[in-house]
This record gives sequence, C-alpha cells and structure tokens, in this order.
Amino acid sequence: MGVFDNLERKLEGVVNGAFARAFKGDVQPVEITARLQKELDAEARLLSRDRKLVPNDFTIGLSRHDYDRLVPYSRTLNSDIIPQLREYAASAGYVFNGPVTVAYELEPELPVGRFTVESQAVAAAATPATTTAIRRASLVLEVNGIRHPLSPPGFTLGRGTDADVRINDPGISRLHARVSVRGTEDAPHVTIEDMGSTNGIVVDGRRVQSAPLRDGSRVELGNTRMLVRSPVTDV
Repeated sequence: MGVFDNLERKLEGVVNGAFARAFKGDVQPVEITARLQKELDAEARLLSRDRKLVPNDFTIGLSRHDYDRLVPYSRTLNSDIIPQLREYAASAGYVFNGPVTVAYELEPELPVGRFTVESQAVAAAATPATTTAIRRASLVLEVNGIRHPLSPPGFTLGRGTDADVRINDPGISRLHARVSVRGTEDAPHVTIEDMGSTNGIVVDGRRVQSAPLRDGSRVELGNTRMLVRSPVTDV
C-alpha cells in the first residue's frame, strides 16, 4: 500500500497550490484528481493476470459557477493531472487504450461545489483519409495538420467516440458540430452547424449557429482552429 499512498499524496500535492487559492470554496482540482484516480480503480477490467484495462476519456460535469472558474485553467490543470494518472496507472498495472483526455462540460443543474465524472475506454483515433481521397476532393477541412475531404454527405466533429472526426480538445463537446456537404465533389456546397455544443462555433471571426464554408474559411471549435482549403492550390 505504500506506493499507492505516496502516489495519492503526489497527485494531491501537484494541484493543491495556486489552484486551491483560485478555487477556494468551490470545486477543488485536488478533488477532481482524487476522483479520477478512484474512477480508474472502480472501472478497471481484467485483461490478464497482471494487467487491467481502465478508462482514458474523462468528462467532468460542473455547475455554471465552477465551470466558468475552472475551464480557463483546464489546459494547465490537465498538464499536471494526466501525467500523474499515467504514473498511477503504470504502478497499478492499468492499461490505457488510447490517449488520456480530461474535458469539462457545463451541467447547470449542479450546485456549486459538486461535480460528476463520466469515463470510457476509447481506442486511438482511426487513420486519416487516404492521399488519393484528399487529392480528389476540391475542398478539404484541415484540422491539426490532418486534411479531411469535404465530400458528400459530410461528417460530424467532436471529442467523443460518436463523432466522425475526433478532436482531442477539452473545449469541444462530444458531438460539437456537423459539416454537411451537398452537390458534387467538383462543386460542393458546404455548411457547418452547431449540434448544441457548450462553447459554440466561430466562422471567420463571427460566432454562428450555422454558416456556409468556402475556400479560405476559418473555423474555431474550442481551442482548435481549422481551415477550409483547396488541395489544388498547394505548391
């Protein structure tokens, strides 16, 4: 038990400094960290005698008050929490099925100081579209350096497993937006529509519920910036 006690103290200490001062009286980052550790223990599933599969995708539900205060710190907070979860998992013989992600979502019905945790084991994202498919498309959506052909009927964008194009960004909802493509590959008519996301969509600097997309359109979901472009214009 000694190694686990030490790891638990380390998990608590790494997020109990400046964050605790910022969130005094509200949901504490140390509470979230401890809860995620317990989630690993509770959801561990036996793979072999010494190895257990555990969730790697976590969603923290927060009240409006806690959400507004915590989310601006989410990147810094996660950069501390995730490595510590990996260390704890390695010591316990736990196995992650893909990248570890922690996202924060608004649950207005929650009282201040309370939060929920949802978790699931998510496999690593599938490989991107083939080079041939990209070259055949007259337009592509470039996301984090990966090009997705804008061909009928389109695809959904989000952080969860239900999304066609998964994006590891805590500011993006599980099913965030739908990109609809009508017409033909040579002359597509492309639109993007919000699917009830928490943080909305920004197209060319303007927050929208839905908007047409064309060559050069810039899209922002959460902290992720995307670009619509034509592959034929590449040098």
